[in-house]
Amino acid sequence: MRIDVFSLFPEAVDGFCSASLIGKARQAGRLDLRTHDPRAQASDVHRTVDDAPFGGGAGMLMRPEPAFAAVEAAGPPRPLLLLGPGGRRFDQAGAAELAALDGFSLFCGRYEGVDHRVREHLVDGELSVGDVVLAGGEVAACLVIEAVARLLPGVLGNDASSVTESFGARGLLEEPQYTRPADFRGWLVPDVLRSGDHGRIERWRHAQALHRTLVARPDLIDARGGLDDAERALLEEFPPVPYP
Repeated sequence: MRIDVFSLFPEAVDGFCSASLIGKARQAGRLDLRTHDPRAQASDVHRTVDDAPFGGGAGMLMRPEPAFAAVEAAGPPRPLLLLGPGGRRFDQAGAAELAALDGFSLFCGRYEGVDHRVREHLVDGELSVGDVVLAGGEVAACLVIEAVARLLPGVLGNDASSVTESFGARGLLEEPQYTRPADFRGWLVPDVLRSGDHGRIERWRHAQALHRTLVARPDLIDARGGLDDAERALLEEFPPVPYP
C-alpha cells in the first residue's frame, strides 16, 4: 500500500512512522509511505505558505498555491483526505475501508486551517479523528496510518489480533488479559485461564468481552442487533471480572 502525506512538518510523520510495526512494514516493503512538504513548492524566497484571511479574523490560513502545487507534483494515490474537525469521524470501520485500497493520501492542515478552495477543488473528502482541536493534522495522520497499516496482511505478528481486539470482527471491546506472574501482590489470574481447557477459555473470553461491552459501550451491542441466546448463556456461565 502507498500512503502519501502532505505536511509542513513531514519529519514528525516520518519519525513516528519509522518505529515499531509501521517501521517494520516500511522496511519489508508492505507500506510505501511518502511525505511531502508544501513549503518546497512555495514561490517566494521565504517559502511562505500562509496568509491572513480575507475579511479579517484570528490567525492565518494555509495558502492554496503551495498546497495545489505539492499535490500536483507528487501525483498521490486517491482519495486525498483533509484531516479536520468537520469530516467523517474516523473509526475502525473506516480504517478497514482504507486498508482495502491500494493507497490513499492525507493532507495536514496548520494554523487556523486551509483556504476553502483546497476543500472544494483539491481534496476528495475530510476526515476527523474526534471532537478535539489540534495545532495541525500530523498527529491525526499518524493515528490514521497506524490504524490502517496494522490491518494490512503480514503487518501484525498474529493476524487473529484484528479479529478479537476491540472494534474487530466481533464488534465487541476486548476482554481483560493477563500475563505472568499468576499471583501479583495477591491479585490472581482467573483460574480458567490456567486450566488448559481451551474451549472453556474461549467461552470465558467471549463472555468477558460481552460483559465489558455491555457496561462501557452498550451501543456496540445494539449495533450487533443485541445478544443471542448463546451469548446470554455465556453471561450466566461466567460472571464479570472487576473492570474500572
